[in-house]
Amino acid sequence: MDSHFDQLGGELKLREIINTFIDRVFADRMIGFFFRKADKNRIKDMEYQLAASFLGAAIEYQGRPLDKAHAKHPIMGGHFARRKQILKETLEFYQVAEDIKEAWLKHTEDLRSQITGQGGSGCDPIDARRKATGS
Repeated sequence: MDSHFDQLGGELKLREIINTFIDRVFADRMIGFFFRKADKNRIKDMEYQLAASFLGAAIEYQGRPLDKAHAKHPIMGGHFARRKQILKETLEFYQVAEDIKEAWLKHTEDLRSQITGQGGSGCDPIDARRKATGS
C-alpha cells in the first residue's frame, strides 16, 4: 500500500505545497511577524522534512526538537490556530485527498503542546509577555 507521501505525489508535490504554505505563513498579518528574521528557505526545508516524515517518506526530520525551536517565541493558541488554518486552506487549494488532509491536520494539532502551552485558540497577552521575557 502506498504511503500518504506517495499518494500525495511524492517530493515534488509536497515541496510545492510546503512552499506555498510557508509563503502564506510569512505573508500573514496575524503570524508573519514571528518570521521577520527567519530564513524562509530553511523553514521550508524543515517543514518539508517534518511533513514528509509524517506522511511516510523515508526522510528524517533534521531540525531541533519542536519544543526547543519554539520555546523563546510567545506563541499563543490563536497564533497556532491561524497557522493551522493556513495549512488547511493550502491543502484545500491543492485538492489534497480528504484522508490525507485530515491526518495532516490531526498531526499538526497533536504537536500543539510542543509549540504553545495554550490549549485553545485564545491569545493571553500576559502569558505571552511572560514567555517572551522569561519571567
